Amino acid sequence: MIIKNNIIAHRGMFNNKDIPENSKKAFEEAIKNDIAFECDIQLTKDNILVIFHDDTLKRMAGISKKISAITYKELSKYKLLNTRYTIPTLKEILKLNNDKVLIDIEIKPCKNYKKVCNILINELKDYNNYIIKSFHPFIVHYLKKNYKNIKVGYLISKKYPKKIQNIFLPSRLLIWYIHPDFLAINKKLINRKKYKNYLKKIPILLWTVEDKKNYPNNCILICNNLKK
Repeated sequence: MIIKNNIIAHRGMFNNKDIPENSKKAFEEAIKNDIAFECDIQLTKDNILVIFHDDTLKRMAGISKKISAITYKELSKYKLLNTRYTIPTLKEILKLNNDKVLIDIEIKPCKNYKKVCNILINELKDYNNYIIKSFHPFIVHYLKKNYKNIKVGYLISKKYPKKIQNIFLPSRLLIWYIHPDFLAINKKLINRKKYKNYLKKIPILLWTVEDKKNYPNNCILICNNLKK
């Protein structure tokens, strides 16, 4: 996994003022600066993959509607944070990037994850410079089982209850079972011994980092606020 300077721009290079997160402009800025970028994908009601983080439009567009409950035609009417930018489709951003920099694609947990995975891989068939990750172990396992040649990672958060976090979700048994190509770990967990041990075995992405100092040199940093 080759990433320039071991840095990925979290949701593009944005400031959530005149450049919203996960917007076409945020990705244009990353591409212009030759920086890999991360984005989140979801499926609309009419099966269009769009780039958006939240379940609903409330925070970014002031509308309490779920992405999965509306068509792309309706979705495209809403502006992000009162700017001129709308929610982009994955196809639009793939075309914009054209394999110039690596795209780190996160699949949000969902019930129809197999459908999302299959549509995603079909859209990526003419592209090479990307990785995929998810918090959902079944998504990681499904992709690894059915699409052998892609790089798929498992996201590990600190939000889960401590008992689950320490026993089940990031357990060695589960990681062995889903067999990810890399781990994307919450930055607050990297000092734990079991995660440090993985640094010697597979690539580690740390999220979300504000200050690029004081992290292991061999980690890839998913950074916020690269665009002030």
